[in-house]
Amino acid sequence: MGLINKIKSGRPKGPAGDRVLSRIVDEDKVSWIRKPNLRSLYFMLVPAAIGIEITSGFDSQLINALQIVPSWITYFHHPVGSLKGIIAAAYSLGAILSLPFIPWVDDKVGRRGSILVGSTIMVIGAIIQGLSTHVAMYIVARLILGFGIPACIVAGSSLIGELGYPKERPVLTSLFNVSYFVGQVIAAGIVFGTNSIKSNWAWRIPSLLQLAPSLLQIGCVFLLPESPRWLISHDRLEEAEAILIKYHAEGNPDSDFVKGEIEQIRATIQLEADAAKKSWLDLLATSGMRRRTLITSQLGLFTQWSGNTLISYFFGDLMTMIGIKDSITKQKLNVGYACWSLVTGAFVALIVTRFKRRSLYMLCTLSLLAVYTGWTIAMQKATTAEKAKGHNQGASIASMFFIFAYQPCYNIGFNALTYTYMVEIWPYTERSRGIAVFQLFGRLAGFFTTFVNPIGLENISWKWLIVYCCWLAYEVVFVWFIFPETAGRTLEELAFLFEDEERAHLAQEAVERSLQANEKLSVSGKHIEHHA
Repeated sequence: MGLINKIKSGRPKGPAGDRVLSRIVDEDKVSWIRKPNLRSLYFMLVPAAIGIEITSGFDSQLINALQIVPSWITYFHHPVGSLKGIIAAAYSLGAILSLPFIPWVDDKVGRRGSILVGSTIMVIGAIIQGLSTHVAMYIVARLILGFGIPACIVAGSSLIGELGYPKERPVLTSLFNVSYFVGQVIAAGIVFGTNSIKSNWAWRIPSLLQLAPSLLQIGCVFLLPESPRWLISHDRLEEAEAILIKYHAEGNPDSDFVKGEIEQIRATIQLEADAAKKSWLDLLATSGMRRRTLITSQLGLFTQWSGNTLISYFFGDLMTMIGIKDSITKQKLNVGYACWSLVTGAFVALIVTRFKRRSLYMLCTLSLLAVYTGWTIAMQKATTAEKAKGHNQGASIASMFFIFAYQPCYNIGFNALTYTYMVEIWPYTERSRGIAVFQLFGRLAGFFTTFVNPIGLENISWKWLIVYCCWLAYEVVFVWFIFPETAGRTLEELAFLFEDEERAHLAQEAVERSLQANEKLSVSGKHIEHHA
């Protein structure tokens, strides 16, 4: 019957519009591995964009592991309480300070330019960090590192989502967050290797090596094409079309999908631009935008207030509380935990497309609440025994079990889906601001928790975990009532997820007109060939 008849066969009602292009994608059974251009694009994305979160993972594990290194502890005069907290939290504070500038930079220099700017700043921060002569200099270096990372994260996650073919987009954006664990493993391994050096190079070497991921991004980012959506929004239609033809149609200029995609992107960006003033106030201008902002802000809090920073930054302190005090033993467990996080994170990322987004978030929050409840009970038994100058081996083993059980539960939602979800719920014109809001709330939450975690553990010991149990219960309720489903649609089909159907249908009509014109041209060509 042809493509047009498929389009006319029925339009499902809903705010996200018809799924014409999604159906074309569903009918495409050719694996990306068998598409040379798309395959090369994905391989280039790894060092230039997907690997951006290696820096964040490296940082969290670096501070975590260095707190076990004797020379670091001695050089910085045994930091405890609030000083230890500010050393860890400085990275998040630097990120908070940079966020107001991110959408402007992203719009002016593009996704690739933003990655270059952020990476350069982080290289400078890492050099200062490794050469620090006192704790104030070390904190300033971490502020600089934090200042650079949001530009890379916002631009990188957007670029991955906007370049990727819709079929693989959820996996690509999930792998973006998995690279965090790659950074953790690398940092844990490096610090384990330098732990026994009898000089300050035991901590200076890993601190300097934090520049490595950023250098990799600087060297590789311009091997990637620019975001077609950014190009179209800056009236560079021919460049955008060439990129989409090359990578989404393997060089076929007559591809129905690419023609429909171009028209959908153009129409959607125009409709978004007509309704937007490119102001931060746009995020609160309509009920749909307010809901996006609410979900985004809470998801930012969830990714940092779910108890992960307690383990990521203060693993050594937790081990001491349950009776494990040898630095080498702690480093071994730390490396093992980092490897476990990477394995479970990668596994979840590769199967994420098989499940609905909202279902995974519900499973994530419920399982985290169960793990933290069990861990709280085990920690109470273990720490009580330690304070009585004894050792409850069963409680210590149970505590370790729940710490290791935590990571796969967290990965189900807050690692695997975070940037997938952000890219999907925000339309193009507000995507940079939306992800910047996510970063703002995430960094604020990260700053707060990394600062107060050592204070809480020092003052109320195991009872500090009860606070996280209460917060996780709130997360379950919020996800159940507020989170929408976004699986199985293109970014443009999701652009008006919370708005009325009229604008979604206008964008869809542009796709239909393009596809109808393409089909007529194809039929006309066949007719000419027949008569010839």
